[in-house]
Amino acid sequence: MRPAAAAYHGDERLPEAPLNATSDAEPHCGAAVNPVHMNMSTLQPTLVQSLANPTRFMALSAAVLPWLAGAAALVIIVGMYQAFVVSPADYQQGQTVRIMYIHVPSAWLSMAAYLTVAASSFGLLVFRHPLADVSARAAAPIGAAFTMLALITGSLWGKPMWGTYWVWDARLTSMLLLFFLYLGLIALRASIEDETAAAKLTAILALVGVSLLPVIKFSVEWWNTLHQPSTKLTTTLDAAFRVPLLINALGFTLLFLALHLKAMRNEVMRRRVKALQLAAVRQAGG
Repeated sequence: MRPAAAAYHGDERLPEAPLNATSDAEPHCGAAVNPVHMNMSTLQPTLVQSLANPTRFMALSAAVLPWLAGAAALVIIVGMYQAFVVSPADYQQGQTVRIMYIHVPSAWLSMAAYLTVAASSFGLLVFRHPLADVSARAAAPIGAAFTMLALITGSLWGKPMWGTYWVWDARLTSMLLLFFLYLGLIALRASIEDETAAAKLTAILALVGVSLLPVIKFSVEWWNTLHQPSTKLTTTLDAAFRVPLLINALGFTLLFLALHLKAMRNEVMRRRVKALQLAAVRQAGG
C-alpha cells in the first residue's frame, strides 16, 4: 500500500486523507484499544494533515479565497490612494518617488515567492507532503511576474536618478538572475513529461537557487553599487512615505496569497482532470 502522504504527480490521485488523521480508523490487526489510555493526538488531525487532504484543501480555499481577494483589492486601493494622492513628492526625487510604492513591495514579494517555492520543494523532497509540489508549481509563475514588475519599475525609477534605464549593478544583476531562475524552473518542469521526475528535479534546482537570495539582500552592502541601501522603515523613511509603503506592501502580500491559493486550486483541478482522462484511456484500452 502506498503511504498516505505520498506526493501527487502525473496520473496519481491525491490521497483523501492521511491514515492516521482519521478518527474512525480501525485498530491494526484487530488489537484491542483502551479508550482511557488512547492518545487524543491520534484522533484529532493536525492542521497540516487536514490541509494535506485535497478535498479539505479545496473546500477551505474556496471559502477563504473570496475574502482574501476582496481584502487584497481593498488594501491596494487604499494604498494607491495614499501613494498617489496623499503622499507628498520627495524634495530630491520629485514625483518619481511614487514608483517606490510599487517597486519595493514587488521586490520584497519576488524573494518571498521564491522562499515559498523553496519551502514547498523542501516539503516535497523531505516530507513528501501531497500538496508541496502543487504549491511550488503555483508559486513560480507568480514570483516571476513580481520579479519582472520589480525590474521594470526599477528601470523606470533609475532613468531620472541615474540617467539610464539599466546598469550592471550588483542588485539589478542579481534580481535579473532571480528572474532567469524562475524561468528556468518553469522551463525545466515543462520540458519533462514525467511529472514525478519533473517535480523532483525542479525541487532540487529550487533549493540550490536559494543561495541567490542572500546575494540579492546584501548586494548593496557587499559591493559598491548605484542602488540605494535597503530601506530602514523606522530610521530612514519619513512617516509620510512609510505609511503608504507599508499599506501597499500589505496589499501586495494579500494579492500574492490570493493568486497563489487560486493557482494551487487550478493545479489540483488540472491533475484531477488528467488522472480521470488517463483512467478513461486505460479503461477503453483494457
